[in-house]
Amino acid sequence: MLQEQITDVIRINARKTDVFDIFDYKHYIGPNPYLDTGSLVFNFSLTEYRKPLPIEDYVSIISTRYLHIGDQTYESYAHLFARLVSEVGKLDMGLHLNRWSLKAYPHYVRISLQSLHARTTKAVVYFVWDWLEAITQGEDFLFDEQLVRLQNRFRLSVYGGPTVYALLRTAYEKGIPAFYLWEEGLMQYGYGKKLVRGVATTFDCDSHVDSEFTTRKDDCKVFLKALGFPVPEGDIVVSAKEAFAVAREIGYPVAVKPVIGHKGIGVTAEVQDAKELESAYNRALVAIPEEQPTRIIVEKSISGKDFRLLCVNGRFVAATERRPASVVGDGYLTIEELIHRENRKPARLDSPTSPMSKIQIDEAMELYLEEQGLSLDSVISKDRTIYLRKVANLSSGGLSIDATQTIHHDNIILAQDIAQYFRLTCLGIDVIAKNLSESWKSSNFAILEINAAPGILMHLNPAIGESVDVPAHILETFFESGINARIPVITFNKISIHELQTTIDHILLQHPEWTIGAVCRDAVFINRSPKVLNQDYNSNVQFLLRHPKLDLLITEYTGDILEDEGMFYQGSNIVVLDNPSETEMMLIRDVFDGSSVVIKKGKDISIRRQGLIEDYTLNEEEPFTRVYLKEISTIL
Repeated sequence: MLQEQITDVIRINARKTDVFDIFDYKHYIGPNPYLDTGSLVFNFSLTEYRKPLPIEDYVSIISTRYLHIGDQTYESYAHLFARLVSEVGKLDMGLHLNRWSLKAYPHYVRISLQSLHARTTKAVVYFVWDWLEAITQGEDFLFDEQLVRLQNRFRLSVYGGPTVYALLRTAYEKGIPAFYLWEEGLMQYGYGKKLVRGVATTFDCDSHVDSEFTTRKDDCKVFLKALGFPVPEGDIVVSAKEAFAVAREIGYPVAVKPVIGHKGIGVTAEVQDAKELESAYNRALVAIPEEQPTRIIVEKSISGKDFRLLCVNGRFVAATERRPASVVGDGYLTIEELIHRENRKPARLDSPTSPMSKIQIDEAMELYLEEQGLSLDSVISKDRTIYLRKVANLSSGGLSIDATQTIHHDNIILAQDIAQYFRLTCLGIDVIAKNLSESWKSSNFAILEINAAPGILMHLNPAIGESVDVPAHILETFFESGINARIPVITFNKISIHELQTTIDHILLQHPEWTIGAVCRDAVFINRSPKVLNQDYNSNVQFLLRHPKLDLLITEYTGDILEDEGMFYQGSNIVVLDNPSETEMMLIRDVFDGSSVVIKKGKDISIRRQGLIEDYTLNEEEPFTRVYLKEISTIL
C-alpha cells in the first residue's frame, strides 16, 4: 500500500503538528509526464511527527460535505488527498477540473492535478491540507469562509469571467485547442492558419466599425428605424432642460439612458414625471465616461417584459426573459435583510457558472423603493413580492428565464434580419414585448438596443428554464470539430538543426506555398528563415502556433524539456522518436487516430500507422531521415 512506502523523508513544508507534508510544486501549462493536460504537480508524504487518523475517520467527516467521497475506498492517504483536492478544485462551481494521477516513489507520492489557474489550484492544495490537519487535531475548520476566498481568487483570474470560462470549457470538451494571450488580453482558439482570437464574444474576424457603431445607441436607433424595424419614439438630449422638453413632447412614461454605456448602467425605465426625470437624467449623466460628451437618450417607455435575443453568425439561437431583482416578504425581515438572505443562496454565488449575480444595493434601488412607499428598513408581509429595480439588469441581481422555445417565428426573422446588417459573430438584441410568443407586427414590441459583445451565461445557465448551448454555436461557427482547429504537427524527441532544415526543405518541395514553423533546442525557423530563440522553450512553440499563416509545425521535445516545462500543445500527427527515454515515450500518448509513430532503437525501426505495425532493421548506410521523411509525406 502506498502509505507504507512514503516514510523516512526529510520534512520540507510541514509544521511539527502536521501529519502530512506537501512540497516541490511545479505547474505545467500543457501535457507533461504525469497528465495529458495542464497540471499542478507536487509531492506528498507522511511526516511521522505523529500518526494520522485511520483513513475511514477522515472519509466519514469529509463525506458530510462531499457525499460521494464516502462511496469509494482509498488504498492510501495520497489517494484520498488527490481525490479530495480534485473535488474541492471544482470550487462548488462545477468547474471541469477532474483529472488526477499518482506516481509512487520510495519516500513520497507525486500527485498530479488538472489545473487551469496555477495560483488557485495551489491554494486549493493548501486548503485541503489545512482541512485534513484540522480533522487530525479535532479542531474547527472555517470551510465556507475559506472556500469563498478560493472562489473569489478564481473569479478574479482571466478565466473567471462567465463567458470566457464557458467558451474555454466548451473548447476543451470539443478538443479545440485554446490558450490565453497575456500580452493582448485575448483568448486564442485553434492553431496557425486555423486560429481565431477574441475577448469574450468578440473576435478578430468581427468588424470593429460595426462593433463601435452598436455602442452609439442614437445612430444605431436611427439606422434601425430607417430599415423599418420597431424602435421607440424619442430623441438625444444634452441638458436636463432638453430632457424635460422631449418628455413633454412624446409623453410620459419615458426611459432615460446614456448614449454610451453597457450592462444597464445609468438606465431608468418607466419615468413617470418631471421629478423622476430629474433623478433619471442625473443617473445617466454620472454613467457617462469622463472622456465622452453629454449625450442622453430620452425615449417613450414601452410597457412589457424585457427580452434578450441572441444571434450567432447571423442566425437566431436563443431568447431570454430578464426580470428585475426581487424579494418575497415573510412578515418578519426587512427588505435589506431579505436581500442579504437571498444573496446567500448558492444560485447567487456570482461565479462563472452560477445563474444569478448577487443583488446590489445602490441609490437607484433605494429611489425605486421610495417610489413604492418603501425603504430598505421596510418589513414586507408574507408572500408579497417586491421588485427592487425598474431595469432587469442581470449583473445587479436580476432573474433570467429561457424563452427560446416560445418565440414567434416572425420575431426570429426580425432578429435574423437585424443580424444580417452587422459583420459580427455574436449580436444581442434587447427588446420589450408583452410576450415573445406574439408577432412583433401585431403586438406592443420595441427594440431597445443592440449589443456587439453579449454575455452568454443567461442562455447557458438561466435561473429558470432549459439551457441553450451558446458556446457550442459560437465555436462551431469557426470549427466543425477539434480537428478543424488544428494544423499538422510533427514532434521529434531529438533533431539537429541540419536535420530540421532538411525536413523543412522536403515539405516545401511538395508544398512550396506553405508556411512552416519549426523549433528545436538550438533554433527557430519560419521556412528556412531563422528567428529569435527564446530561453523559455514553450514560448517559441506558442509564438509559432499563433502565427496566422502557419500551415504546419515541427517541434523537438527532449526529456529534460518535458520534465521541466511540459508540452505547449496536445496531440501530434507524426511522432518521431530516436532512442527515446522513458519520459520521451509520453510523446506517443496523445497521437491522433490515424497518426504515425516512428521509433528507432539502435538500428531497429518500428512504424505504427492506422493500427498497423511495421518492424525492420536499417541497413548500415541507410539514414534515419529517409525513414521519417517517407512517413511525413503521408500527411502532406
